Amino acid sequence: MSRIGKEPVKIAEGVNVAVDGQKVTVKGKLGELTYTMQDGITAKVEDGNVIVTRCCDSVSNFHGLARALINNMVIGVSTGYKKQLSIEGTGFKAVLQGSVLSLSLGFASPKLFEIPQGLTVTVENDGLQVTVSGIDKAQVGEAAARIRSYYPAEPYKGKGIKYVGEKIRRKQGKKVA
Repeated sequence: MSRIGKEPVKIAEGVNVAVDGQKVTVKGKLGELTYTMQDGITAKVEDGNVIVTRCCDSVSNFHGLARALINNMVIGVSTGYKKQLSIEGTGFKAVLQGSVLSLSLGFASPKLFEIPQGLTVTVENDGLQVTVSGIDKAQVGEAAARIRSYYPAEPYKGKGIKYVGEKIRRKQGKKVA
């Protein structure tokens, strides 16, 4: 039996969870998310908790997954998720132009990132820090990873885009004889 799947999901205050067959809908102060579970996985709301069960061992792969996704939805609609990116390098900066993030990263033309629906992107610290926030954990993580992929921090000088708190393993470079 899945260790993660066995644990109940605690419903935060101000969050409503509705289960309609295989469809789970979570509503909170920040928005609404839905998830359709695999066949053989069922969920029910009891005493302020969501309990996820499975019918047989053939769907054991999805038992813990369904519980984790429902838990992420409850957290997302109550508090939300955010990822912070730091930009380092001479002349490197980010500028927000409506729903497009323009990144000047030393290339001939700036890299443009179209901000997906449901996400909020803010630029702080004179264009050196970008914050991606939203209610869907997967969407926030994917957007932050795509922004970072334009110029990941390199190990020699440390220039590029990295997550705040990420440790970049530095290399020494050429040695002088």
